[in-house]
Amino acid sequence: MKPLDPQGPPLPTHQIMSQWWRDISFLHWPVEPALLAPLLPRGVRPDIFDGSAWVGLIPFRMVDAGIGTGPPVPWLGTFAETNVRVYSVDDRGRHGVTFLSLEAQRLLVVLGARLGFNVPYEWASMQVRDHAAPGGDEGDGRVLTYTTRRFTRSRAAGGRPPRSRITVRVGERLGEPSPLELFLTARFGLHTQVAGQSLWVPNTHGPWPLRSAEVLELDDELVVAAGLGTFARTTPPASVLFSTGVRTTFGFPQRL
Repeated sequence: MKPLDPQGPPLPTHQIMSQWWRDISFLHWPVEPALLAPLLPRGVRPDIFDGSAWVGLIPFRMVDAGIGTGPPVPWLGTFAETNVRVYSVDDRGRHGVTFLSLEAQRLLVVLGARLGFNVPYEWASMQVRDHAAPGGDEGDGRVLTYTTRRFTRSRAAGGRPPRSRITVRVGERLGEPSPLELFLTARFGLHTQVAGQSLWVPNTHGPWPLRSAEVLELDDELVVAAGLGTFARTTPPASVLFSTGVRTTFGFPQRL
């Protein structure tokens, strides 16, 4: 498989929002493509790397989100988020992300994303704690803990509000990302479905400044709540990465 380009497309002519994704950890597991196929929008199929589809558990801080070309929205535009995502490709060859859930601190953001784009945001109590750590440039040796507790219950999580607690230690900067690391991070759009119509929502950003990372603690119920089974509770992630972040810009949705 040809590696994806780490450099995003040009800025869209018409943009709907922009934001920073900061202090982001990428935890990934390979799964059988058949597990994901029923969960994707019509006209979209699992994106495959070396015969496997991939599930990501991605905690981070959304910072300075703004509407259109306007300035950041105070308070409402900065919050913690954790998403469960899978990788998808459509018939035009656009490699993107399909979100199975997104936890967020801001109720208005949750309601707006659900109503506008049918993106499965969930309101949650969340925190990102950056533990004091000695030395290193751009985060080498940092330890971060991401916690979340959803306000609504999930049948797949035993009928209780699902929780997640993830602690990672940041490692060395990566020189040249591997093809798999690009596959898991170089994504420039999302697939979703609104009122029965499958959509592609483009976004663009520069290359991720990627670093290795180590999971120190993982107690997660979000992957289970997304209907994917218990592997995230029983199996260590096959890939763990960290980035200080990028700024990203979203364009208008396009029909598939």
